[in-house]
This record gives sequence, structure tokens and C-alpha cells, in this order.
Amino acid sequence: MEKKKIDEYEPGPPPSPRPLDRFGFVKQEVNNSPHGLTKGRSAYEFEREERRVRKWRKMIGVGGSDWKHYVRRKPHVVKRRIRKGIPDCLRGLVWQLISGSRDLLLMNPGVYEQLVIYETSASELDIIRDISRTFPSHVFFQQRHGPGQRSLYNVLKAYSVYDRDVGYVQGMGFLAGLLLLYMSEEDAFWLLVALLKGAVHAPMEGLYQI
Repeated sequence: MEKKKIDEYEPGPPPSPRPLDRFGFVKQEVNNSPHGLTKGRSAYEFEREERRVRKWRKMIGVGGSDWKHYVRRKPHVVKRRIRKGIPDCLRGLVWQLISGSRDLLLMNPGVYEQLVIYETSASELDIIRDISRTFPSHVFFQQRHGPGQRSLYNVLKAYSVYDRDVGYVQGMGFLAGLLLLYMSEEDAFWLLVALLKGAVHAPMEGLYQI
């Protein structure tokens, strides 16, 4: 049987519209009892979140331009704010800054495109098989061979070529999928590299090695 890549498949029909939570996951049905109702976020919670976002934006600067200076000057403040939680709208950028993946991206122009377009991986069929099992209740990944599944395939395929010692392992899909919810394909790839190879912190690749 001829081996096919995910790019050769036509996208399936888009998922039927269903209520989503604020992160894009399909809401589970709840009953009408007091215990089954979901409490909405109050005006106070929204205002508190806005204040946190303003503090973080001031700390990281435009596009992360002030990040390294702030970390050197006030590391205790950075640590405290990270432990309190990074605002959702800034997580993608902050994760890249913390991990060192932004520097990897800048030092390796064109590498991701080369891995995706011109290289082949022995794990391509395994990746295609596992794609639909990754966050099946999230709207971004629900459409068969849709944009979300294609992006996830590209990131996983690129990493399996970039690090042939580790290659592809099924559990990687959930890590790469989470990153794709907050950033572009190329950014997600280099963050995956930074996490597994240990650009700044201890490498996580041992989780996927036998």
C-alpha cells in the first residue's frame, strides 16, 4: 500500500458547533441542580486579571524586549509572579522567554521549514495514526486533517527528524498540542526542542526514552 502523508488527505467536515469553554474545549453537559451549574467569572475577577496582565506587559516589554533585563534585576519578582500564574493571553510568549526557545528560533532561521518540507521521518504513519487521539474535545483539533491536525503533524514530524535519538513517542502529541494552542507551528517546535533538549532548564527528553 502506498504510504501517504497527511498533506495528501482532504480535510473532513468541520465539527458541529457546540458550547466551548474559554480555552476551546467542548463543555461537558451539566444538570440543572445547584451542584451542576457552572459559575461565571465575576467583574472583580476580570478586573483582577486585567491588572495582572498590565503588570506582566510592563515586565516583559514589547515582544519580550525587557524580559532578560527584568529577570536579572528582579528575579524574585519574576519567580513570585510565575508561581501565581502567567496570564493566559501572555503564556505563549512568556513560555518562549523562560525556556530559551525564542533564542533557538532566532539562531536557526529556516531550519523548521527544512525539516517539514524536505525531510522524511520513519514515524510519519505513527504520527498520522495518533493525531486524532490528541485533545479530541478541543475545537482546534477536532476536524479530521484540518488546520489543527496538520499543524500538530508538522511539529511532531519535524521533531522526529531533528532528534532522531528520541524520534517520535505517542505522548509527545499532548505536549506539542498544548503549545500549538498558544503559538505558531515554528514557535511550538522550538519550544518543544528547548524543553526536551534543555536549552535553559534540565532536559525532559528522558520522559520519552526507553
